[in-house]
Amino acid sequence: MPKLGGIPIFIAFIVGAVLSLRFFPINGGSADATLLTGVILGVSFVFLGGLLDDYFDLPWWGQYAIQIIATVIAVSYNIIFEAVTSPINGQIINLNEFLPALIVPLITIIWVSGMMNTVNWLDGLDGLAAGVGTIAALLFAWHSYNLGQVTVAAFPLALAGALLGFLIFNFSPARIFLGSAGAYLIGFSLATLALITPAKIATALLVMAIPILDVAWQIFDRIRRGQSPFRGDRGHLHFRLSDGGLPTRVIVIGYYVASAVFGLVAIFAPGLWKLILLLALTVIVLGSLRWLSNRA
Repeated sequence: MPKLGGIPIFIAFIVGAVLSLRFFPINGGSADATLLTGVILGVSFVFLGGLLDDYFDLPWWGQYAIQIIATVIAVSYNIIFEAVTSPINGQIINLNEFLPALIVPLITIIWVSGMMNTVNWLDGLDGLAAGVGTIAALLFAWHSYNLGQVTVAAFPLALAGALLGFLIFNFSPARIFLGSAGAYLIGFSLATLALITPAKIATALLVMAIPILDVAWQIFDRIRRGQSPFRGDRGHLHFRLSDGGLPTRVIVIGYYVASAVFGLVAIFAPGLWKLILLLALTVIVLGSLRWLSNRA
């Protein structure tokens, strides 16, 4: 089974992104142009790094080196986890005003590499990562457009179009896989596009809530059992559901529905409800994963 799905996704996304920069008005002026250029350069780097991983099967430290360098590229173009929206009153909270200077770039590295690994680890069933990535990208585009960011909205829209074209061949039964190049591209794109507007961080967290919590649990559970957190296994929720007898398409479509519903809640619900939903999801997903782990 070929693992070169990242190549057509990269080409389609880059073409769409460059054309949007060329023909769409940039509402934020040179600042937005700088941010979007950083997305393009970072995506290009993680794509090439992912291709190396697909070909040479890099060790975990090589994969994380790619992710950290990609984050440094993003930070150098001012794509930084520096602000969040308060769930209480909707005000923008600037983290630089409360945290030491080096903490914000560190949070950015954790966010970007975490999202890249989330998508990479989610890519275990046919059509799962690409489909969830498509839903997230469409919701990002919708959210950005509602905020008046026309050119910014074009970037996730280009990503969604590239993923939809790929999903035709990746949905069960798959004829081609994402590979690391495709998974890194999706993860980096979603992570950085969420940072361009702080209001989209909540959307990203809710759309990707189940995969993110799954990754967090797997890291904790592997360390608890004395295993390396970087060594893959079939402990992920989608694998456990598959091993339990559920058909691949049922699991994948279930993830699609959950991602879409939680993403719509993130767009339409007041900030406090988003926080309540995220906390409830955390309890439910982690509780389910612990129960499934104890049964194994």
